[in-house]
Amino acid sequence: MSRDARWKSLLELLVERGRLDVEEAAADLEVSAATIRRDFDQLAEQQMLVRTRGGAVVHGVSYELPLRYKTARNASEKERIAKAVAELITPGEAVGLTGGTTTTEVARALAVRPDLASGSPALTIVTNALNIANELAVRPQFKIVVTGGVARPQSYELIGPLADGVLSQITIDTAVLGVVGFDVAHGAAAHDEAEAAINRLLCERAERVVVAADSSKLGQRAFARICSTERIGTLVTDSAVDAATVERFEEAGVKVLAV
Repeated sequence: MSRDARWKSLLELLVERGRLDVEEAAADLEVSAATIRRDFDQLAEQQMLVRTRGGAVVHGVSYELPLRYKTARNASEKERIAKAVAELITPGEAVGLTGGTTTTEVARALAVRPDLASGSPALTIVTNALNIANELAVRPQFKIVVTGGVARPQSYELIGPLADGVLSQITIDTAVLGVVGFDVAHGAAAHDEAEAAINRLLCERAERVVVAADSSKLGQRAFARICSTERIGTLVTDSAVDAATVERFEEAGVKVLAV
C-alpha cells in the first residue's frame, strides 16, 4: 500500500472512530506499528490529527478531511445522487455549484449528459470550487464563471469578500449545495464559516436550491450555518435514508428524492 493510500485509510478510520491506537491501525492496514507511528507523526505535523500517547484523535470537534482524502467515501451513493441532481437541470440554465465531493460528481454527471453536448451555452456554471472549474473548463459548450476569493486548501473552494463582487451581479436558476450536515430544525451547514458565507450567497442568488447529500449527512449539525431548511426546495439523497427522516423533511416543505 502506498503512503498516500495508507494516509487516506488512516484518516477515514479516524473520522469514523474518533480515536485510533497504533496497534489497532497497524492490524487494520496490515502494516507495522512503526509505520503507523511514523504516519501519525507526519499527519500531526500537517495538523490533520492530534497525536496522543499510543495513538491519535481527530483534530477538534469540527474536524474536516481535505477533499482529496474524501473522494472514496460513499462513492457509489454520491454517483447516484449526482446523476439524479444532474437530471433536474434544464439545458440553458445558470447553475451554481458549491465545492465538495458530491457536487464534484454532479459536475461530472452534467458533463456527460448527451443533451448538454452542445449549446451556446448548454449551461452556465457558477462555482467557487477550483477543481470543478478546472474539470468543466475543457467543455466548450459550458460557460464557466468562477467567483473571486482566497483558495481554501481543504475543499479547493474560493472564500472571502472578493467573491461578493461577482455574486452580487448575477442571478442563478439552480444552486446545488454540498453540505456537511442538513437538519430539519437547523438547516444546511458547513464546517467553515467563510465557506458557508459563500454558499449562502449562492443560495440567495438562486431561484431554486437543491441539497445533494448522502444519508449520513442528514440529521447532522455543523459549526457554520449555510441557510434555513425553508430556503431549500429539494433534497437528493441515497436510498439508505430512513422513512422518518424523509417524513420530517417533507413536512418542512422539502421534496426528497432518494436514489
